[in-house]
Amino acid sequence: MHLTSFKYYLLDMDGTVYLGERLIPGSLQFLKTLEKQGKKYYFLTNNSSFNSRTYVKKLHRLGLTEASNKQVITSGEATAWHLASNGEKRVYLLGTPELELDFLRAGHVLVSESPNVVVLGYDKTLHWGRLEQACKFIRQGIPFYATHPDINCPSEEGPLIDAGSLIKAIEVSTGVSPVVIGKPHVSMVEYALHRCGGTREKTVMIGDRLYTDIAMGNQSGITTILVLSGETIMEDLNDSPYSPDYVFPSLAEIAKKLSD
Repeated sequence: MHLTSFKYYLLDMDGTVYLGERLIPGSLQFLKTLEKQGKKYYFLTNNSSFNSRTYVKKLHRLGLTEASNKQVITSGEATAWHLASNGEKRVYLLGTPELELDFLRAGHVLVSESPNVVVLGYDKTLHWGRLEQACKFIRQGIPFYATHPDINCPSEEGPLIDAGSLIKAIEVSTGVSPVVIGKPHVSMVEYALHRCGGTREKTVMIGDRLYTDIAMGNQSGITTILVLSGETIMEDLNDSPYSPDYVFPSLAEIAKKLSD
């Protein structure tokens, strides 16, 4: 299947579109190519500590001035949607104020007593008492969810503890593992398709990580493109259980292929 046959493009951000505070060369050209051909594109991130508005500000700062809130999909939004779709409304949430807003917009009630579910996000405002209370609820049988499984979050100062590390702490304490919504899990794709109105057959996932971006595509039955502009190098494919349908050095080369 030629790349031009796809209508919906799901894009990882850090390592695919930009690196930290630097736009990867060719990213803007790629997005303009999609726009010219009438394609739709969406930015996906596992980082649930920020909402779409914060990411749009960053994209604008990097020169992607056409990006809008509707085009950014976070694991926090996906989790809030998933729970709302299943009728879960009373949430004990370990999350930042921005993640709280995502849940409130989805119609949830954030509670400190008698929750329907416990949700763990990337919570940089977390204090010990709330973590302890979450474990008490989980031991009582309250369902446990997490927005994403990343162990560390990259930063200019080096790796920062992320939701996945806190998942491990809660699992050791309670013996309970969460339902995880973000990449590489299929629920993230289901939410993205809900947002864009697309189908699996017409959707492609582009990212730089085999174990999140490509794994999610493989598990959800959508076409995948690995770019080598971020974390992964070509040799990593030799030992990976996840296989991309296409491999390109960066978005710039995909733009050229689309224009052939």
